[in-house]
Amino acid sequence: MSHLQDWIGRSEVATDIAGAGPLAGLAALLDHESPPGNELPPLSHWLYFLQHARQSELGEDGHPKRGGFLPPVQLPRRMWAGGRLTFHAPIAIGAVLERRSTIKDISEKTGTTGNMVFVTVAHEISADGRAAVSEEQDIVFRDMPKSAAPPAKPEIRAAQHMRRIVPDPALLFRFSALTFNAHRIHYDRDYAVNVERYPGLVVQGPFIAILLADHYLRHNPRARISQFSFRAQRPLFDTAPFDLCLAGNELWTLNEARETTFIATV
Repeated sequence: MSHLQDWIGRSEVATDIAGAGPLAGLAALLDHESPPGNELPPLSHWLYFLQHARQSELGEDGHPKRGGFLPPVQLPRRMWAGGRLTFHAPIAIGAVLERRSTIKDISEKTGTTGNMVFVTVAHEISADGRAAVSEEQDIVFRDMPKSAAPPAKPEIRAAQHMRRIVPDPALLFRFSALTFNAHRIHYDRDYAVNVERYPGLVVQGPFIAILLADHYLRHNPRARISQFSFRAQRPLFDTAPFDLCLAGNELWTLNEARETTFIATV
């Protein structure tokens, strides 16, 4: 871990334009009849500032090779584990965006499935020179599991609103295309199953967060979200449908075994 600590404090700046094209794609993916009005929906800033690494710079997993902005963690699995966001002001379509990203923390843990390294990245995003979003992302690098994760207890909370999602390969591919994400666990079944030992294609963590935020707004259409936090508890796969659940300001997903896999708070 000592050499990884050198990455703490590293920062980079990226710019973009909040164009309408990605929002039209997201609206279609979420099964809305039309794109949003004049503002970006919550979490849709993830459709911008995309990494355009050259093909020769990709690693075996489809991600850019490690050791640039993110530290060179030598663990094979990489996933987005959680995040916390504050929305300071709306982002108008067409706004000039700037994002300043900083490696905030790097820590090592050992869990029931092996070694893990957590990297926390802080983002400050402005739109037309005005602070718009403050965000922290928790990225986890994991060892290959030595044994299967123990089953969780089935969820017993009552949801006020539920929506079933069928995560077929076309759905996952379209989200990966929207975010220019070449991570092979989301579209390459042979790689996901035989190399990273998953039972199927993995549903993207950011996509689940967007689905939950959208689920909230479908039932609270006049709400303006000021804060959103989320944490992944176990992966979801394309092998079975899953449910979006809402009760008050709490959101979660349930897999086929009725286990909670992802939680969020608005």
